[in-house]
Amino acid sequence: MESVASAIRAALLTADPRAKCFATRDVARRWRRRDLGCVFDQEMPDEPARPAHPELLPPNQMPKRGKFGSERARIALWHSLAHIEFVAIDLALDMAGRFGEAMGEEFVDDFLSVAADEAMHFALLARKLESLGSHYGALPAHGGLWQAAHSTRGDVAARLAIVPMVLEARGLDVTPATLERVKAAGDDHGGKILARILDDEINHVGFGTKHFLRVAESAGENPQNLWKSLVREHFRGSVKPPFNDSARLAAGLSRDFYENIAH
Repeated sequence: MESVASAIRAALLTADPRAKCFATRDVARRWRRRDLGCVFDQEMPDEPARPAHPELLPPNQMPKRGKFGSERARIALWHSLAHIEFVAIDLALDMAGRFGEAMGEEFVDDFLSVAADEAMHFALLARKLESLGSHYGALPAHGGLWQAAHSTRGDVAARLAIVPMVLEARGLDVTPATLERVKAAGDDHGGKILARILDDEINHVGFGTKHFLRVAESAGENPQNLWKSLVREHFRGSVKPPFNDSARLAAGLSRDFYENIAH
């Protein structure tokens, strides 16, 4: 029987976006059926495989999208969202493969289900781009999204604090406004995609928060204080409002985590 670590590593090292989606959903399905052994006999790569395109740029070199009403700006928005979801596939796979042995089967269950969701989100967004006459890889993309994984590769608490509880939680804050803009422009199909992503991301932040609380409890640490300490140490940006408090609370992320660190 193939080990779950071997299957996750193979998916991480799949560069083609469509093939990575298939590989990821296959890993999640085989794990759910327990057709993969709960064995962690493979190290996760420091970097996942990437396709030749899009070109990855530093954040300060990313071109401006322009006003949302233009065709160029609409394509740029959907391309940016597709890239975020593509990197999110690798973030979830790496979470399960890198920390699953120490954290246990429920942790692997949760983050392989996240990886499968992210693969589905990417597929929806890639098809949306194609319906607009474009494709994933047609534009440059943010080159720093994997940095959060690399900088927390040795600490599951830090990884949980930064990836689900900062980066994905930020998605809960900004997606509703994007959804309303898209719907106001008459794009009901795009609105449905974003609504589906928002619902799933609440679950993803919830998984991260649940496991972070368990790590903090096992270490005898106050969860809010530990989270704030890890964010200050590992997150290069700022945790800034406005916050979608209701969605964050639905994910278990109460204001006492983030209100005093926000600036």
